[in-house]
Amino acid sequence: KLGRVFTGWVQRSFQSTQAATASQNTCAADDKATSSVPKDCPVCSYNEWDPLEEVIVGRAENACVPPFSVEVKANTYEKYWGFYQKFGGQSFPKDHLKKAIAEIEEMCNILKREGVIVKRPDPIDWSVKYKTPDFESTGMYAAMPRDILLVVGNEIIEAPMAWRARFFEYRAYRRIIKDYFNCGAKWTTAPKPTMADELYDQDYPVRSVEDRHKLAAQGKFVTTEFEPCFDAADFIRAGRDIFVQRSQVTNYMGIEWMRRHLAPDYRVHVISFKDPNPMHIDATFNIIGPYLVLSNPDRPCHQIELFKKAGWTVIRPPVPLIPDDHPLWMSSKWLSMNVLMLDEKRVMVDANETSIQKMFENLGISTIKVNIRHANSLGGGFHCWTCDIRRRGTLQSYFD
Repeated sequence: KLGRVFTGWVQRSFQSTQAATASQNTCAADDKATSSVPKDCPVCSYNEWDPLEEVIVGRAENACVPPFSVEVKANTYEKYWGFYQKFGGQSFPKDHLKKAIAEIEEMCNILKREGVIVKRPDPIDWSVKYKTPDFESTGMYAAMPRDILLVVGNEIIEAPMAWRARFFEYRAYRRIIKDYFNCGAKWTTAPKPTMADELYDQDYPVRSVEDRHKLAAQGKFVTTEFEPCFDAADFIRAGRDIFVQRSQVTNYMGIEWMRRHLAPDYRVHVISFKDPNPMHIDATFNIIGPYLVLSNPDRPCHQIELFKKAGWTVIRPPVPLIPDDHPLWMSSKWLSMNVLMLDEKRVMVDANETSIQKMFENLGISTIKVNIRHANSLGGGFHCWTCDIRRRGTLQSYFD
């Protein structure tokens, strides 16, 4: 009962505009996003589409299958549970991993040819077992910087994450972030959760897609409100307005922490979808330009009128072409819409997905075709595999 009361309080406090205004404190007021970013600061990004100048691209090296814990079970489909039970704590299949590594290297080369500076996290042995007072686990990878890092203006925010296998993932990025900090960037680390048993519903039932739809519709997820948690990939930016979903890895306490941290200069909005397994927003709702958003037709947005009333064009991407027998251990076929905008008129897109290429070309957007099909199997498309550090643009509002 206390848990339900507390969850209700978190939701109410988030939804209240008056509460948001009241929570603005002196520190937030003194550190406005409208203040000028230092000219030589390498970190500055306000949205998903301004001209890309510098990016972090993840690494597949040493990637390990996470142990089959309750939060992993809740975020994967039953046909892959045997894979996790068999290989948890061990390397992903070596041949597959080798191909993924080669694909990402080629992706980096293409980004460089397009004039983008590319930084990479450090290689780490993710098979090492670690133990805290609350749990023990092995690691996973540093493949998806979008999951752990969120850039808002000249600030890098390290997400606390929600999977135990990702507890120490930040270590792969510390060298890069320290360099950015030394060059003038702001650096914030969100409160690190203990990831104690209380953070997870140990009896979360996820046997079928029907179960998942029903639970998501009821607002029930494997993560509880025991402590704040969130993955950065559940947030997507459009200038002063940042959109987030409550998901299997992002709870209301985590969203509330971000809302208070970014107020008053940024507005954080919760949006939701008809999604049986929400985890990371960018293969469901991907903002690709000013007043332009891709919205997954299989997972419609419940708040889509907010965008339409503000003059946004909502585009339904075509059905993905990835074959049924291709392994997607940690994601859905809709990684086809998980694209990276290099600017408003250039997009990095899957070389195999000819339908979405045609969609972009009809929008007047040139496609940069790259094959990362094996890298997709590790759980991400181009947006996931990258974190844009610097885009040439200024802070704007697209909803006033």
